Amino acid sequence: MKTILVTGGTGFIGSNLCIRLVREGSRVLCVDNNYTGSLDNIAEIAEDPNFQFILHDICEPLQIEEKIDQIYNLACPASPPAYQGKYAIRTTKTCVLGALNMLELAKKNNAVILQASTSEVYGDSLVHPQGESYRGNVNPIGVRACYDEGKRCAESLFFDYHRQEGVAIKVVRIFNTYGPKMNPNDGRVVSNFICQALLGKDITIYGDGLQTRSFCYLDDTVELIIRIMNSERSFTGPVNTGNPGEFTVKELAEQVLAKVQTSSKIVYKDLPADDPCKRCPDISLAMEKFGWKPTVKLSEGLDKTIEYFKTRIQEYRG
Repeated sequence: MKTILVTGGTGFIGSNLCIRLVREGSRVLCVDNNYTGSLDNIAEIAEDPNFQFILHDICEPLQIEEKIDQIYNLACPASPPAYQGKYAIRTTKTCVLGALNMLELAKKNNAVILQASTSEVYGDSLVHPQGESYRGNVNPIGVRACYDEGKRCAESLFFDYHRQEGVAIKVVRIFNTYGPKMNPNDGRVVSNFICQALLGKDITIYGDGLQTRSFCYLDDTVELIIRIMNSERSFTGPVNTGNPGEFTVKELAEQVLAKVQTSSKIVYKDLPADDPCKRCPDISLAMEKFGWKPTVKLSEGLDKTIEYFKTRIQEYRG
C-alpha cells in the first residue's frame, strides 16, 4: 500500500483527489490549514482507517514519522478574492515556502512529488492556445502577481530540486477546473454564475463577456493528475491539463441561465486588472504521453455542479 500525502487536501481539487486515492486503496495523509478548504469536503472518508487529516500550514516544516511514497502539493489559495485580498502575502508564502518544505520532505523520503501549478503562469497570453513551451506574459507587480508569480517560482524550485538534489518531480498546469466541492464563495466564474442564478440574483460579467475560458470538469482533471504522478520517475512535465473546448464567459452565463429556472439577468461591470483575455490549453502532450483527453462536456459538467450547489444553497444565501 502506498502512503500518499496531499497538501491542500480539504480544498476543491485536493478533497476529491483524497477521496479517489482512499477508494483505490492508498493510505492518504491529508494536510491543510483550512483557510480556504473545509472539513466538510472530506467528511465521507474521515473515518476510513486509511485516511488521516493533519491540521498544518505548509509554510512551516512538516514532521511525518512514517515513510511517504508520493506527495501531491495542491496547497494554495486559488480564489481570486482571497489571493487578491487579505491572503495575498500568504499566497506567495504558501507557493514558495510551502514548496520548499514539501520538496525537502520529498527529498528525505525519496518520494515523488507533484506540483499543482496553474494556467495563470501564462498570464495574459500573447499566444493561443497556450502550450507548455510558452513562457508567459505576467505582470509581476499586479494584484494577481502573488498567485501567478508564486506558482512560477514554485515551478522554478521544483526543477532546481530535480536538477541539483535529484528529487523526482512532476509539474501539472491546471486550467479552469470546476465541479462538486467548489467553495460557493470562492469568486470563480462557474461557482459565481451558478450561485447567483440559484438565488435569483443578477449574473455578473466583468468586461464585455467575450474573454474566453476552457472549463475542465473535476473528474477529468483528477484523472490526468494521477496518471502524471504515476508516470516514470524521469518524466517531469510540465503538462497542461484542461479542456480545449473554448467558451466565452458570456456563453457560460447563458448556459447557466438556460439550466437554472431563475429570474436572473446578465449585468456587466468593469474588467479587473490583468484579467486574461483568452485562456485555452494545448493538450497535445497529455494526449500523446498519457492517452488523455477530457470526457465530460461542459453541459454535462454544469448539470452535476448545479445539482451539488442546490444541496448547499443555505451556505451562500444572503
